[in-house]
Amino acid sequence: MTRPFLRFLGAKRNRVTDVLGALGGLALGLLLVATATAEPLYPRPDPDPFYAAPPDLAAHRPGDVLDVRELPPLLLFPGATVRLVEFRSSDSHGAPIAATTTIVTPLGNRPDAPLLSYQHFINSLGTECAVSRKLYSGDLNLMTTAPMLNVFLQQGWSIALPDHLGPQFALGAARLGGQITLDGIRAAKRLPELALHASPVVMAGYSGGGIATSWAAALQPTYAPELALAGAAIGGVPMNLVTMAEAVRDGQHPAFGLVMAVAMGLEREYPDQVALTSYLNPRGLAVRDALANSCTNELLAIGANTGVGDYVANTSVFDSPEARAVVEQNSLELYPGVPQIPMFEWHSPTDPLIPVDAIVNTDNRWCGAGVPLQTLRVSVPEHLSAALIGAPEVLPWLIGRVRGEPAPSNC
Repeated sequence: MTRPFLRFLGAKRNRVTDVLGALGGLALGLLLVATATAEPLYPRPDPDPFYAAPPDLAAHRPGDVLDVRELPPLLLFPGATVRLVEFRSSDSHGAPIAATTTIVTPLGNRPDAPLLSYQHFINSLGTECAVSRKLYSGDLNLMTTAPMLNVFLQQGWSIALPDHLGPQFALGAARLGGQITLDGIRAAKRLPELALHASPVVMAGYSGGGIATSWAAALQPTYAPELALAGAAIGGVPMNLVTMAEAVRDGQHPAFGLVMAVAMGLEREYPDQVALTSYLNPRGLAVRDALANSCTNELLAIGANTGVGDYVANTSVFDSPEARAVVEQNSLELYPGVPQIPMFEWHSPTDPLIPVDAIVNTDNRWCGAGVPLQTLRVSVPEHLSAALIGAPEVLPWLIGRVRGEPAPSNC
């Protein structure tokens, strides 16, 4: 586990630092709003009809399998079977949506072997940026993640890789990511050919992937109460978007293209509250159009070293109570529910990219509510180093959960 995971993180150090810095400005994008007529710019529909929602979508339960496609073998996962699964989920307002997850099963898959739902970060706005697409495009992010995932596959585990931004690629909609993650697990357990019906299930994710993972853990008691989970490991999670907005609302940012993309993603998910488009100046509209179907690298390149003042016609856009409500609804520190499963959480106490106080407050609230929580504070000065130092603790912790061992806690 340790060496491949360290290679995975080390290979991405420079670019991911920028990406995570943009996530540190995530809520800033939310404040580029008003309650005037919103005009979200949605992504181009995927040309593959597999991804389209069926006409009878509303007749299905969340987590019901809608379609399955076996994909070609991948050199990334030697000997594994790869399936793309479409399933019914729900958007942030409870309306039915069709979502997808890629399920990788090992050679000689054993019935009811463990399942890991791994929430990869998907900092993108376009349908071509889906995990199921990038697996076959030579994407560096997924190629460098593969060694870590292969450690689990070699132990006989299956891996679920959900497209947790949803069909509209609503970047920044954190609750949505949690719901899609849970419904993807439901779908995996309901699909007979996967033989996962009675499998122990754990979840994991760092930073952007940790957002979807932590929300899935917190929402499970009410959103998917029948779903048995053995535990979840989360690292470097932005727990409070309001705090992050207050920290980055002024000046320019090296990864502001991603910040702008988050505002666009939230406008897609909350068009009545996040009316970004109506406050953009001509340059802002042009950048919006350029970003609308872009993946991470393009987002970063287009908006590098710019800021709010470059794109809005009126800075009064920061005064929207409707937008603040959206920020609060997607801030885990402010969500009153707590996980009812063991949790592993790690971060650097001096991480400059996320509000560490929000993590500590959330940990303390979970501990006070009786959550079996093991925390790891690593003494390193920045975000990626924290991932490097904490990662070797994740594998044995996850293995312990699927074995049913008593969950450690250092509350």
